[in-house]
Amino acid sequence: MGIPTITASGLHPASVSAAGPGPGETNGQGAQPPRIRRVAVLGAGVMGAQIAAHCVNAGVPAVLFDLPADGPDRSATARKAIDNLLRLNPAPLADPARAAHIEPANYDEHLDRLRDCDLVIEAIAERLDWKQDLYRRIVPALAPHATLATNTSGLSIDALAASLPDAVQSRFCGVHFFNPPRYMPLVELIPAVRTDPALLDRIETFLVSDLGKRVVRAKDTPNFIGNRIGVFGILAAMLQAERYGLTYDVVDALTGARLGRAKSGTFRTADVVGLDTLAHVIRTMQTGLPDDPFRPAFATPVVLDALLQQGALGQKTGAGFYRKEGKAVLRLDPATRQYVPAETRVDDAVAAALDDRDPARRLRALRESSHPQGQFLWALLRDTFHYAAVHLVHIADTARDVDFAMRWGFGHALGPFEVWQAAGWRTVAQWIQEDIEQNRALCRVPLPDWVLQGPVDEAGGVHTPVGSWNPRTETFEPRRELPVYRRQLAPPRLVGEARHPPGRTVEENESIRLWTAPGADDILIASFRTKMHTISGAVTHGLLHAIELAEARYRGLVVWQDGSPFSAGADLQAVLPAFMQGGAAAIEPMERDLQRVAQRMRNALVPTVAALAGLALGGGCEIAVHAAARVAHLETYIGLVEVGVGLVPGAGGLAYCARRAAEQRGATAPGQPLLPFLQAFAEAVASAKVSGSALEARRTGWLRESDPIVMQEDELLYVAIRHALAMADAGWRPPLPTRFPVAGRDGAATLIAQLINLRDGGFISAYDYELGCAVAGALCGGDVDPETLVDDEWMLAQERRAFLGVLANAKTHERIVGMLKTGKPVRN
Repeated sequence: MGIPTITASGLHPASVSAAGPGPGETNGQGAQPPRIRRVAVLGAGVMGAQIAAHCVNAGVPAVLFDLPADGPDRSATARKAIDNLLRLNPAPLADPARAAHIEPANYDEHLDRLRDCDLVIEAIAERLDWKQDLYRRIVPALAPHATLATNTSGLSIDALAASLPDAVQSRFCGVHFFNPPRYMPLVELIPAVRTDPALLDRIETFLVSDLGKRVVRAKDTPNFIGNRIGVFGILAAMLQAERYGLTYDVVDALTGARLGRAKSGTFRTADVVGLDTLAHVIRTMQTGLPDDPFRPAFATPVVLDALLQQGALGQKTGAGFYRKEGKAVLRLDPATRQYVPAETRVDDAVAAALDDRDPARRLRALRESSHPQGQFLWALLRDTFHYAAVHLVHIADTARDVDFAMRWGFGHALGPFEVWQAAGWRTVAQWIQEDIEQNRALCRVPLPDWVLQGPVDEAGGVHTPVGSWNPRTETFEPRRELPVYRRQLAPPRLVGEARHPPGRTVEENESIRLWTAPGADDILIASFRTKMHTISGAVTHGLLHAIELAEARYRGLVVWQDGSPFSAGADLQAVLPAFMQGGAAAIEPMERDLQRVAQRMRNALVPTVAALAGLALGGGCEIAVHAAARVAHLETYIGLVEVGVGLVPGAGGLAYCARRAAEQRGATAPGQPLLPFLQAFAEAVASAKVSGSALEARRTGWLRESDPIVMQEDELLYVAIRHALAMADAGWRPPLPTRFPVAGRDGAATLIAQLINLRDGGFISAYDYELGCAVAGALCGGDVDPETLVDDEWMLAQERRAFLGVLANAKTHERIVGMLKTGKPVRN
């Protein structure tokens, strides 16, 4: 079988390069413009600097412009913004070293550098006149082919385009990144009237594949899609909270994770975003939507106005709807304007309704609730459904765009139309209409006709296997067909759409599925089905069977999960009861099986590839590092974290660290001491440190330079399959057994001396010290001379001894129980 490429139906053999079709490749259907090589960002504020940071995360060099500063360094403003990127949390840079690839510049001295930029993103303050003035200044310096894009949260793209020369208008569009740009997946792409459609396709391809974003195309209306629906929802929550007499902390408890939304809820999210930013978006709605029938709901809440006048802008000023005093988080009492302790209590019946897995029962229970909390939730959902239905035709092409915008821009598990459809479209529509007629809703305007009759009513919702509802064309419209989306073998799906990945199931049980992707029958895929993709005994045996099956019938094995994380590690829920009943003797066979899986991943007769995204912790890390190769999404967080639960790595993790350190020394500094190469691993394991990105994991040693890092999580499976096939085509064979040098007792003594300093300085607990000593001994190969040559079996025996030794300690039990109860490490 040849190297595969992608068609609309999946992978198929073709004579193309091993790298496969690049983002946006036309597969012979026409010339492809060159990829974006360099980006300029105009405006070194919070958003502009972080957009530049994410470009260099993706390996795209960036020039960051701002106004000229006084003094000898005219680019000091941009330079300071770049330096500040290193201090922000969460970190905008996946690797601090990438800051060197952002070039500071100013408009007086460096406009000539725009000539080398294929994409120029303007990200200055949200003032139409300021943006237009800047365009007049920079347009003469643009390359003839360059795209000019504005990062705006709601200004009119057409109004901005009107100030541009005719030749540039076709190369102008809006790109609205959500904050923070590295972590928030959504980018809204907004055309002006004269924007070239082909340009939109190219920019969407760049945003999706190069920057790893998820793109929704919005119409040029105030606040576009995400902020239009999301900020209306915030305003509705504030209005209904006041109506039902609920405190801010209660509202956040109700509108957070329990409702399938961001954990921060409503008011805490407003604090994080910034109350001044929220107020700006509200003003855009007030000024730009004079005829909106919901306009009375757009009034700036009195309490928000008061906070703004006080300069209490939320998290960035230390106070907003909440204020932190020491470890205590206080909430604002709007009556007294004082901060008081939060006393969150969700009504039991309301909590039970929210916990009900049946969407129809859940929504009915909230609508029929006699408790203010239940009434508040129904009112909030009803108002959002109502608003989204009335304005769908104005703000988006299809209901798909609205639901994905709320998922990707506001952290909702399901978009408003999905929640509505899952609960029973016709029934919920009748409830909404009844509330409108009885003047309970925020607005008297009726639901659109398409909601209550016709194809949507007959289909039971706006999303179907055929496509999503477009109220303008009155059809269910399929997704856009861009070549870049053919690389997504398991794209995000909406309620009502066909489920993916389809594939062909080879074998499956409640713990693991073995399957193949369409057009890639040569590669076996293993996907865990456990919670957080933890590694149970059944998963272990399933993986061992998968390797045997792959060796017998396939050309490679890919371990990939349908959704993050890759794996949160061993299933502690299963380990603890087994230990309580049978002690260490009951656990040793489980540990040997885990070690066997890791070794089989390394020594299989076919290439094994771990496709990593999200957490890869403990046993998940050990499986990944022992695979023949890894393909990692940028947001992959890898580490051996067993010390946090009172254990030491026992499935080959320490053996890997020792071997890898020896390899690194042999490749870069033969003859030098071994311990410096082991130090980073020792510190990471002893402190249960998790890498902050795939780039950091590569620097630590969990990933190799040859392991691809992809920006788009939805392309992970595609790239992993191609990587496995390329390895097979290159004649991959497992590594020959070798012995390698270890640091021995002298190395362990040095590491333990460092642990003593940390313990005596109060940086680690006494039991952290004991665990660290166990790690040091096993990591350095046990009680042997420095530079002694050992093999994997020797190292695995050291691991087992250390693992079973700490397992018997009562403090380990405390840590495991504490983690299971709270999800947080216990430092005893």
